[in-house]
Amino acid sequence: MSVPAAYLGIVLIWSTTPLAIKWSSAGAGFLFAVTARMALGTLLCLLLLWLLRIDLPWHRDARRAYVAAALGMYGALMSTYWGAQQIPSGLISVLYGLTPLFTGVMAAWWLNERSLSPLRIVGVMLGIAGLALIFIAGRTLEHIAWQGIIAVLFGVLLQAASAIWVKRTGATLHPMALNSGALLLALIAYLLTWGLFDREWPEQLDQRSAGAIAYLGVLGTVVGFNLYFFVLKRLSAGAISVITLITPVLALLLGNWINDESVDARVWQGTACILFGLLLYQWGGPVLRFLRRR
Repeated sequence: MSVPAAYLGIVLIWSTTPLAIKWSSAGAGFLFAVTARMALGTLLCLLLLWLLRIDLPWHRDARRAYVAAALGMYGALMSTYWGAQQIPSGLISVLYGLTPLFTGVMAAWWLNERSLSPLRIVGVMLGIAGLALIFIAGRTLEHIAWQGIIAVLFGVLLQAASAIWVKRTGATLHPMALNSGALLLALIAYLLTWGLFDREWPEQLDQRSAGAIAYLGVLGTVVGFNLYFFVLKRLSAGAISVITLITPVLALLLGNWINDESVDARVWQGTACILFGLLLYQWGGPVLRFLRRR
């Protein structure tokens, strides 16, 4: 596969995932939808491990890495699926656009990385300002519940913490093995949660919900992850970070066009603040150094 094709695939998958989450939960309940997605994704990943003859180690460092990655797969997705019932799908992608900012702050605190330059701090503050605008919109608009915003934002925090924790473990695992091991642990947690709090099979699963679950299980959980690591090895971190600038806008437009989700002006203003904060965080320093040399 060519790198541009893989890159485009990631953009499309990440842009459509929030809408697929809403559709899958609408017809089956969010606990069943996310559990079914994880079950399908786990089975496919284990099958790929077997076909490609990739080992699934279970030593101490590997187990720690699986637990760290499972924090994002279980905690972050559980919060996101619950919040998706109360906010538009495009807004989910906008909130997840804050992930690089949160990851940078956590890395500076947890890994003692000196990555927070003054410009990056300004970028983080702009992201927070954009979040505040969106939160205000959620307090005043009927179709956006502030509880949903907080739930998805909590999922973003868990996702960032999971990424930092995986890095801190220092485990050197094949990406597919890491994904499969984490999925196994997350699936156990999902099955226990579904068994304790739901235990209901949908009486009738409509085609859209079933298709969304299958899409998320195959593309969102398996293909998207593998494409991401394929591109990560061949492109710079700056090129990868462009994805977080593209997907929120595409997700908002898709939600408005396909799912008739209205987008308030304050949501667009908050999105613009977040995206500008990301631009400043990722490229503010290099651009400033370039201008100084001229």
